[in-house]
Amino acid sequence: MVFSKKIKRALISFVALISLVSCSTAFSLPVSADAANSYQADQVNLAVKSAIAIDSDSGQILYAKNADKTLPIASMTKLATVYLTLNAIKNKKISWNQKVKPTAPIVKVANNAEYSNVPLKMGHSYTIKQLYQATLIESANGAAILLGQTIAGSQKAFINQMRAQVKKWGIEDAKIYTACGLPNGNLGKDAYPGINKNAENTMSAKDMAIVGQNLIKDFPEVLDTTKLAHLDFKDQGKTTKMANFNWMLKGLSQYDQAYPVDGLKTGTTDAAGACFIGTIKHSGARLITVVMGARHQDGTDPSRFIQTKKLMNYIFTQYRPVTMNAGSQLNGAKSIKVTDGDNAATNLGLKNKTTIWDPADGKTLVASLNKKAVEAPIAKNQVIGDYQLKSGNEKIVSITNPNGMNVPAKALGANGKVNIFVRIWRWIFGGR
Repeated sequence: MVFSKKIKRALISFVALISLVSCSTAFSLPVSADAANSYQADQVNLAVKSAIAIDSDSGQILYAKNADKTLPIASMTKLATVYLTLNAIKNKKISWNQKVKPTAPIVKVANNAEYSNVPLKMGHSYTIKQLYQATLIESANGAAILLGQTIAGSQKAFINQMRAQVKKWGIEDAKIYTACGLPNGNLGKDAYPGINKNAENTMSAKDMAIVGQNLIKDFPEVLDTTKLAHLDFKDQGKTTKMANFNWMLKGLSQYDQAYPVDGLKTGTTDAAGACFIGTIKHSGARLITVVMGARHQDGTDPSRFIQTKKLMNYIFTQYRPVTMNAGSQLNGAKSIKVTDGDNAATNLGLKNKTTIWDPADGKTLVASLNKKAVEAPIAKNQVIGDYQLKSGNEKIVSITNPNGMNVPAKALGANGKVNIFVRIWRWIFGGR
């Protein structure tokens, strides 16, 4: 009689458990926004208003100073214009060899000697490739505006596309008024309607890093152009010698073989100061850095590049990029409990090939999983959850999650679900 009562109580408990499984509740830890805003900010003294350094692939934050502060971005804007250009080519809305003619307002901007420019002429035709190259290398404002005009039909329509694109990337605090980065009023009749003439495009250093990250991820071929120090722009027999404003490229004044950057874009206005988003390959990983609001005394001031080198030097001396293949197991989270599985646990490994910049602190990287157990059945290679990593007590954080970088974990083998009779037996008598 006692045995039958035990079975009855076990069955009631089992039914209750089945009901609860379908009503699982998820929760998340509070995110510390300050971690992304000032990560290791006291470790290197940069003479800039804001800065950030991230791994291009994972978004791991390696350094941040006022990284969430929105500031004028000037011609760094052109990276968003270039992204939409490459996207339009990919979707066959425009083509590299397509020829277009500038409007009178665009010609006026393109021939203003106060701006960084390649002169465009009324009635002349230019290929999309020419305009793209001029935008990236000479930071030509007229060329960038004409790209936007061609893609969207009007400056206002293109700006709206730019705004929509950055929102897709999770950037909510951007203010965008021009395709080139000049103050709104400098575009004359092409100024964004209803907006003050002094309004400038603004983003944070973190936002700009996200723009650069997505550009390189979706269109890595952009680096084939951003790495060019010089290129000729030919227009009906006249040649304009273009020189890249990224002076850290080989052949230019701030080149240093210790920092062989291959992109991306500078930006300068009175309000922005000197800005630069750079990228470089290092030990098999790609780094993106952003410095904003560096000193800009005149057109010969190299301050933004000096600060970028200082930031890169800090990263190279304080971190070691470690690349792990898909399936690699991480200390601290090599397996997970499996409820009602054929086996009590399932081995876990990285879902994808992953690079982690390991702090040079002599401490071992340790992982934890964002869940304690999963329900059977489990298929091989099924994504189980996310790893979060620490080096000693120091959290590894990312641009999308300042509370801890999420790295997907997968099951390294299948784990079937036992039948109901085995489950009942386990409930009554224990066991896995």
